Amino acid sequence: MALHPPEPAPEDATDALVDGDRVFARGTAQAALSHRTFRIVWGGTFASNIGSWMQNVLLGAYALRLTHSATYVGLLFFAQLGPLLFLSNVGGVLADLFDRRVLLLWAQAQQLVFSVVLAVVATSDHPSRVVLFVCVLLIGIGNALGAPALSAILPTLVPKADLPGAVSLQSVQMNLSRVIGPAIGAALYTTVGVAPVFGLNAATYLFAIVALVSVDYPRRPPTRTDVSLRARLGEGFAIVRRDPLVRRLMITLFSMSFFSLAFVGLMPVIAKVNLGIPPKSIDYGVLYGAFGLGAAFGAVSVGTWFAQISKARLVRPGMLAFAGLLAAFALVRTPWAGFVLAPILGYAYFLVITSMSTVLQSHIDDAVRGRVIALWIMGFGGTVPLGVLAGGLLEEVTSITFVLLVGAVAAVVLAAYADLESVAAD
Repeated sequence: MALHPPEPAPEDATDALVDGDRVFARGTAQAALSHRTFRIVWGGTFASNIGSWMQNVLLGAYALRLTHSATYVGLLFFAQLGPLLFLSNVGGVLADLFDRRVLLLWAQAQQLVFSVVLAVVATSDHPSRVVLFVCVLLIGIGNALGAPALSAILPTLVPKADLPGAVSLQSVQMNLSRVIGPAIGAALYTTVGVAPVFGLNAATYLFAIVALVSVDYPRRPPTRTDVSLRARLGEGFAIVRRDPLVRRLMITLFSMSFFSLAFVGLMPVIAKVNLGIPPKSIDYGVLYGAFGLGAAFGAVSVGTWFAQISKARLVRPGMLAFAGLLAAFALVRTPWAGFVLAPILGYAYFLVITSMSTVLQSHIDDAVRGRVIALWIMGFGGTVPLGVLAGGLLEEVTSITFVLLVGAVAAVVLAAYADLESVAAD
């Protein structure tokens, strides 16, 4: 099966998209949003993700208040994100085998049901820890099985020429939901408690469900059914081995996620030890929010300011900038310096991630998109917790500064390795 769809004609990069009286350059975020189907699905899943992050951020605080056990907090963190590492590949196979909209509807409905159960359980003064863990794990499983379908479906809702804008908006959604959701969740938590927040998250799944059933989604031709599930599970890895560009993208992503992104999970340690900012404070919320907002701007810039620039060309300078900013973030010792650097670091981080994602989405064939994107999700969502765990262990015998500097050095090495332009040209 071909992995190299025909390259767009040169005029595709400069053609204008006319929407009413407005004219948008092809490949921009504005052009992607001009397509009604994409706009509705993107907006519905954005609202759902905001609800998810309202719940995700509060789960740790709720678990700590309930049990005073860091181990239990870690177990809930695993229940949230661990399924992405172990089940994304299964979700990718399902996304390529079945109707992606049906799969997404099932995943959203499943998460809605168990979020309602979680809210009901949380109304008790002494809820069962086992039931809480199981509810969170089942929600995480639904997310892991549905995430590849969502990542595979959105780019097919726009013409190929507007794919860069669609991919950048996916990254924007991911980061803005991490900023907006925790802000709303924290405000509600202090006033009405945790159970109503969990219930509100359950309601936000309806936005995604309504969006998915209200659009006319382009159907794919049926895939082969004579291939075993075991063989399908291995096809994504086989594609990575065969295709030099996909292989280099995946190695870069997995390596960056493990070695250079531990700071994302260790941000409370950085704030407390290096910057003198208490993790339970407004200042910490501002620090993390500034990082997330910078990441959102980095993502949207790929589909706006850099829309007409080769995304493969952006990766190496972006990675070098990320390395330098990460080293600077490791060495500063004042809160104001942290507030200045955090959004710039977030910007460089997601400029790199979104550029690589755009190259991958533009390169792969839609028939195998789910399985390849599943491996991307494993690298991006599933490997970071392992890097955080390793970084935490290393921090105990060295320092948080050393952990961040190791990540910066790794990013420099990856900048030299991530020569995507030369690989794509071969």
